[in-house]
Parts: sequence; C-alpha cells; structure tokens
Amino acid sequence: MHHLLQATRKAIADENWYAALTLALSLPDICGRLDHPTKKSQDRFEAWFRKYALDKFQIYFGEELYTFLDASDCYALRCAYLHQGEFGIEDQRARKALSRVTFRVPNPQDASHLISNGKVLHLKVDMFCESMCAGVEAWIREMDGIPDVQERLARLGRIAQ
Repeated sequence: MHHLLQATRKAIADENWYAALTLALSLPDICGRLDHPTKKSQDRFEAWFRKYALDKFQIYFGEELYTFLDASDCYALRCAYLHQGEFGIEDQRARKALSRVTFRVPNPQDASHLISNGKVLHLKVDMFCESMCAGVEAWIREMDGIPDVQERLARLGRIAQ
C-alpha cells in the first residue's frame, strides 16, 4: 500500500491532478478489497469511506454535524470519474445528495474546499487526495498484524525496478 500512497503523493507534488485523483478514488476500493474480499465493491468502498475518510468531509456548525461528502456520493463520484471521466454524479445509482463535485487546484487566494452550493460540492483536489491518503494510513495501522490482510497486501501489484 505504501507504494500507492507514495505514487498518489508524488502526483500531488507534481501537480498531476488527474493521476492523483484517479489513485485517490481507487484507494478505498483497494483497501476495502484487501480487508473484505467477499463483499461487493460498493459495500466495501462505502464501509471503508465511513470508517477512514468521512470525518474529513464533515464540519460541526454549532452542535450540528454537517456532512459535505458521504460514502454514497463518494462512491458515485468514483464510478463517474473512473468509468466515465466525469464529475457529474446525477446519473449514478449510488448517489445520495449531490449531483456534481467540482475540483479546484490549490490556490492560497481561493478557499473553495468543502463549499456546497445545494447539490454541487466544491473541493480542492490536493486536499481531497491527501484526505484519502490519511485514511489509508489509518487503515494500514489498523490492519498491521492481521495475517489475512497482510497476505493479500503482499500480493498487490508492483512495477519491477
């Protein structure tokens, strides 16, 4: 998993936003499969997201917790982007609340991260990708010492040097 995290972060550092986003949206699938190989893709993706990434897309307003991106909408985004190259999720069965996600490149003058205009969510691409990486790091720590997961991790594809 570390090689995939490193590749994601290298893509962020290189401002290769599409590669970073592709990897970031693939990571929950990979972790979910390693952890729960018999579950369906959507079920394992959403379970992983709820446990390891959801809190990065939630903010308290007073005593009320507001969720900007939930597991269903993130899975819908993953499907739309990885299979169709789109950020519109209105035609995805998995979606819950959003119709579209927009991504922006990092810009100190632009605070458009976790900004919602009704059914459209605005995210900074680097912050989204880093949030997914942080979730993977938490997952790795939790999976340490679980033999079945470690065995599957050892079988991950690697490009030879």
